[in-house]
Amino acid sequence: MIQQQTLDFLKELVENNNREWFMANKVRYDTARENMIAFTAQLIKLLHKFDPAVSEELDPKKCVMRIYRDIRFSKNKTPYKNNFGVSIPTSGTKLGGAEYYFHVQPGKSFIAGGYWMPEAAHLKAIRQEIDYNAHDLLSIIDDQEFVKLFGDFRNQDKLKTLPRDYTADNENIELLKLKSFIVSCPLKDKDLLSDGGAVKVAAICSKLYPLNVFLRNAIV
Repeated sequence: MIQQQTLDFLKELVENNNREWFMANKVRYDTARENMIAFTAQLIKLLHKFDPAVSEELDPKKCVMRIYRDIRFSKNKTPYKNNFGVSIPTSGTKLGGAEYYFHVQPGKSFIAGGYWMPEAAHLKAIRQEIDYNAHDLLSIIDDQEFVKLFGDFRNQDKLKTLPRDYTADNENIELLKLKSFIVSCPLKDKDLLSDGGAVKVAAICSKLYPLNVFLRNAIV
């Protein structure tokens, strides 16, 4: 489970996002990170049971993202993120492609999956797969339980113009305009703090698993 002290650390970090406070509370950060690593290790095992593409060889330490922000080109100069992010790939141990993403932030935690901002070659392949096999994708994203958990898949960042090689009369043009292919589901703090927190997160991931399969198949 996620420990209350992990959420408490993140809450206080929001009010004290500076190096002096962080270094004075470095032990608390290390404890919170270890909690995230342990949770991630459990989650990887649970995901592998229904998605063999999640490798059992994944190092949970590498899946937990850095808390340090890259502020070189940002107007926001606060040095630390106010959350823990966990990226779990489905392409061996290599990050990128269709993934599961776990975000821990007090009051704003969520699970996400799919493929965010694919590179040009992958985007072209995914669009081709949608054009050829739209029925397969529609059966996933229009499923009643899927919509209840993740909302309208079509409601995300799109091109304002037509994608190359496609015309306005294509019946799936709104799907073909998508720049990313992701979904997310909010999580309550109490769910993460419970003994079955990892099981609950994995159960949600299992519902977006078919989407990841569709996307993986497109870029193989």
